[in-house]
Amino acid sequence: MPHLVHYIYIVSAALFILSLKWMNSPATARRGVFAGETGMLLAVTGTLVGQHVFNWQWVFAAFLIGTAIGIPIAYIMPMTAVPQRTALSHACGALAAALVGTAEYYRETPHGFTMVALVIETLLGFLTFTGSLMAMGKLQEVLPQRPITYRNQNLVNLLLFGIAAALGVRLMVVPTDTWIFPIFAGLALVFGVLLIIPIGGADMPTVIALLNSYAGLSACAMGFALDNKLLVIAGALDGSSGLILSIIMCKAMNRSFTNVLFGAFGQLQVAAGKTEQRPVRSASAEEAAAILDAASSVIIVPGYGLAVAQAQHKIRELSDNLTRRGVEVKFAIHPVAGRMPGHMNVLLAEADVPYDKLVEMDEINSEFAQCDVALVIGANDVTNPAARSDKGSPIYGMPILDVDRARTVMVIKRSMSPGFAGIDNELYYMEKTLMLFGDAKAFVSDIVKELPARVAA
Repeated sequence: MPHLVHYIYIVSAALFILSLKWMNSPATARRGVFAGETGMLLAVTGTLVGQHVFNWQWVFAAFLIGTAIGIPIAYIMPMTAVPQRTALSHACGALAAALVGTAEYYRETPHGFTMVALVIETLLGFLTFTGSLMAMGKLQEVLPQRPITYRNQNLVNLLLFGIAAALGVRLMVVPTDTWIFPIFAGLALVFGVLLIIPIGGADMPTVIALLNSYAGLSACAMGFALDNKLLVIAGALDGSSGLILSIIMCKAMNRSFTNVLFGAFGQLQVAAGKTEQRPVRSASAEEAAAILDAASSVIIVPGYGLAVAQAQHKIRELSDNLTRRGVEVKFAIHPVAGRMPGHMNVLLAEADVPYDKLVEMDEINSEFAQCDVALVIGANDVTNPAARSDKGSPIYGMPILDVDRARTVMVIKRSMSPGFAGIDNELYYMEKTLMLFGDAKAFVSDIVKELPARVAA
């Protein structure tokens, strides 16, 4: 039986690796998801068989409870809420790792390397649990999306983490001091809250990826604590992929980890963004339809406003309508558009937009100069030309979509309110830009209605 479990673990580990590999491409993403699910099923089955479980009723009870919660979440939660659900998943996984570590500590009171792994597991698990809940609250707008700051905040956070780490070291040296563990765990929980509240909503994509990495590292440490090689492999894959994704997101914003975690980005510029009133050009749905009808190439730039309005199906309808008229339509995807990595890709895929129409920033930027119309829907800071030209701007140096180089720019937006960086978008005041004020879903629907009317005429 032990040999069978080892073989199952090897197959599971291979499936986990292949899952990550296949999910790199939309064409093989479904295969990657299936491989990951199959690998996890084999891993759970092998673990239950190899551990000689006697109280199966607890296992089946947990299975039924998890199923009863998971299936409704998968079916009921809209695609626009995927970032929140992802943060909740990180919270649940991290809490599971922390609770397993807690149970193992009080059951065995381990020593040596095992105790080191257990301390790391519980520290990362507890702080990731509360941190992920805070991230979910910001994404759901239950908590303020702007950074919540106070004087000497970073110093307080560093001091709190230092005390928690010191208590963890004490537990490594003297594991029998069981009274320390609840204090250690409590400080980790509090630190998770304090770590996330000073981070603005614009940085949530990076934070989610980073919390994913923490959860994976916690699981990896749990594998060492329990002497489970598959947990080590799965946790390492999760931790490293989350870290790599965080690095990619930081590069996409030209930001550092320290600036994301401790910079309180998006708060100080709010007042400045409201001080100046400048004229803009606006247009109706009928006028926008006429411009699109006369175009030969259109690049659509989706942002978080698209997700809020749940306009992905209407924008696909508009894309199909324009394509039937002979217009070349593409979608420009910025790496940090939305509230999590790949948010726009997921929304547009859910609306059955063809994968080959989704073009990443580095590839699409060279095409804006030859584009007749760039249609921006709810994207703000990622289209702001100030990132290229204004050295005093907080987003200076951030790679952006070169929307301003299109022949005509149309922006669907509810109002002139600034984005998460708290600054005006210079794009909105250009001569070539037309502001289409209103709800994205309703406005796109009106444009679609006007297009057939023009054909009939």
